[in-house]
Amino acid sequence: MKELSKLMGYRPDIKLVDATLRDGGLVNDFYFTDEFVKKLYQTNIAAGVDYMELGYKASRAMFDEDKFGKWKFCKEDDIRQIVGENDTDLKLAVMADVGRCDYKKDIIDRSESAIDLIRVATYINTIPAAVDVIEDAANKGYEISCNIMAISNTQESDIKVALDVLGQTPVDVFYIVDSNGALFPEQIARIADLFLEFAEKYGKKVGIHAHNNQQMAFANTVEAVGDGVDWLDGTYSGMGRGAGNCAMELLLGFLRNPKYNLYPAIRFVESQMKKLIEEGTVWGYDLQYLITGMMNQHPRTAIQFTKENRKDYSEFYKEVATQI
Repeated sequence: MKELSKLMGYRPDIKLVDATLRDGGLVNDFYFTDEFVKKLYQTNIAAGVDYMELGYKASRAMFDEDKFGKWKFCKEDDIRQIVGENDTDLKLAVMADVGRCDYKKDIIDRSESAIDLIRVATYINTIPAAVDVIEDAANKGYEISCNIMAISNTQESDIKVALDVLGQTPVDVFYIVDSNGALFPEQIARIADLFLEFAEKYGKKVGIHAHNNQQMAFANTVEAVGDGVDWLDGTYSGMGRGAGNCAMELLLGFLRNPKYNLYPAIRFVESQMKKLIEEGTVWGYDLQYLITGMMNQHPRTAIQFTKENRKDYSEFYKEVATQI
């Protein structure tokens, strides 16, 4: 049985992280208007959200700047145009994707940056490289999380080794990332227990980033809260790659923290997110994402299915099933 206080009570250690620009940027190649970004920033402040993830620090040698919006790269000048000195309680974050960022050059000292938190994204087989990024970010003065992606495809023994290695670094938060949207609450509970065991050992926090392939993103996040996970990712209207993420407005409505305010989130969804959908931006639960989630596969084939405007779901099911 869960401790009711962990699920229903006010927990000051809870941190809400808005990943709308970063994960949502994977839907529209990061082409958000400055007006949208400014309103999102203001909404997060008004709603009491703790961190706003602005996007990636992607390598400009690897990714063509002409093919992506500015939030793929999060240059300091672009950030400052939105937030100025960010004299607010809202902290700012960017993601450094291991192997896809020039972190030594593009991540400057924290004293010179508006950014507070570096979110290091890694697969289990790139943990040694992730340690280098973590050490670099720590030396520059940042808060740091490490997001272990595709956790549903990772052996428990490998997770233990990874957490033991990461625990000995300056990282602040271990993140459970259900990249494939394949997990259910019972599985999240076991994984959370494992992460929390190592977090307690090394004095770290634990976070969760859930995808909605099987419409489990909110349920899995609530499960994690009940297990003692403190850092929770959400996006407005669940905007994110493929089936999307846990909806921020759901979390704001669920949490019993008096600092959070649902009304600004509702206004933002009404005025901005609905407009994106009306303009043709596509994300969210659909059968193709259900299929890849059930098969515990990366949604790249489902994303391609969506881009091609296919409707032959049963044929797609057969295609995906043959890849198991």
